[in-house]
Amino acid sequence: MELPFSESFKIKMVEPIRKSTREERAAWIKAARYNLFNLRSDQVFIDLLTDSGTGAMSDRQWAAMMLGDESYAGASSYYNLKNAIKNIIGFDYFLPTHQGRAAENVLFSALVKEGDVVPGNTHFDTTKGHIEFRKAQAIDCTIDEAFNTTLDHPFKGNLDLNKLENVLQSHPQENIPMIIVTVTCNSSGGQPVSMKNMREVYKLAKSYGIRVLFDSARFAENAYFIKMREEGYGDKSIKEIVKEMYSYADGMTMSSKKDAIVNMGGFIALREEKLFKKASQFNIIYEGFVTYGGMSGRDMNALAQGLDEGTEFDYLDTRIKQVAYLGNKLKEFGIPVQEPFGGHAIFVDAKRFLPHLPKEEFIAQTLAVELYKEAGIRGVEIGTLLADRDPSTRENRYPALELLRLAIPRRVYTNNHMDVIAVALKNVYDRRSEISTGYRIVNEAPLMRHFTVELTPALKETV
Repeated sequence: MELPFSESFKIKMVEPIRKSTREERAAWIKAARYNLFNLRSDQVFIDLLTDSGTGAMSDRQWAAMMLGDESYAGASSYYNLKNAIKNIIGFDYFLPTHQGRAAENVLFSALVKEGDVVPGNTHFDTTKGHIEFRKAQAIDCTIDEAFNTTLDHPFKGNLDLNKLENVLQSHPQENIPMIIVTVTCNSSGGQPVSMKNMREVYKLAKSYGIRVLFDSARFAENAYFIKMREEGYGDKSIKEIVKEMYSYADGMTMSSKKDAIVNMGGFIALREEKLFKKASQFNIIYEGFVTYGGMSGRDMNALAQGLDEGTEFDYLDTRIKQVAYLGNKLKEFGIPVQEPFGGHAIFVDAKRFLPHLPKEEFIAQTLAVELYKEAGIRGVEIGTLLADRDPSTRENRYPALELLRLAIPRRVYTNNHMDVIAVALKNVYDRRSEISTGYRIVNEAPLMRHFTVELTPALKETV
């Protein structure tokens, strides 16, 4: 008999979590103005708001922290991280930052100006925010298959080369500072980009003299999918696949809080010395000196170790199979999800879940609130709230997909927790016809509103 699958780690420390009552949760979410970001962590039973910075570090990462060099300049921890990036990814130049959006802020300050366009595959919220903050435009060139959640396509994160070339042809080169390839593509459901697509995008970009940058928060999960789904890569190691991936890029930004499994940290890595020197000036202004850039030495050591662990197959196999375990449970219950399952989260198709709600009432946010009321599970809306308003018209943008993202922290929850999530969502699904109203906005920020938005029921409040 074949042995069943098991995790590639054992548990050394635990943290208690408390179950609350439905009455408590209804009061808490109302006080939070129906924004799950406003909840206190002790009001949440299973926290799937994000997989960013919420993972459990390994014993080796904690040990590496004890050896952190906190020198202001030239710390050994900086060189440990520099060597890890060179060995695993292949870039010679890098700048540490305190997290991914800080890396975007530094690099885009060096690259993006008013009137520019930045094509890519469904830009992440902070990426688009940094672009639009600079009065530039993010243009989505994702393949159409990504927006059909019932379609089984192995690489829904791919860029459509025709869409991309149309952008390159219709704008002058000096107004296209880069093409961004997000691996995996979070906003389309944690979907991977194929090696073939990366290669073709890079070739096309070079023919127009445009640089390619990877948004790399979940690059290792992307490499895993290439190994499992793309012909010719089944016998290659994750690290070999990663090296080839970045041969089709000129640089990257990294939120290390995802695939490097740390609680804080990020970096920029580049091939061009000239761009590195330009970005270094902004790094010093916004983050810190070039050899620490907003990170402590101990955190750089943990990050270097995490890059190594996060690009090992056994770890990734455990991680992604747990995500698939939840996805399969939800499918068994008939709950509509983005297929195939992504690497870091299950994305519930809120439009198919609550087809009777109007798009103006924030369908995915409504589903997120109902799941929290049901069992204290905190997910996050990837839909109209996140899509924000058009910078010119200030009208709501209604994306093709309205998704509830259930992002699973790394090495934190067991499959028993996945069972609770699945049953809780089934309970909401069984009473979906009773959910008669969504929400309207009471107060919102002018940019990236979903973090701090305040809502109220569109009609009458339901418990």
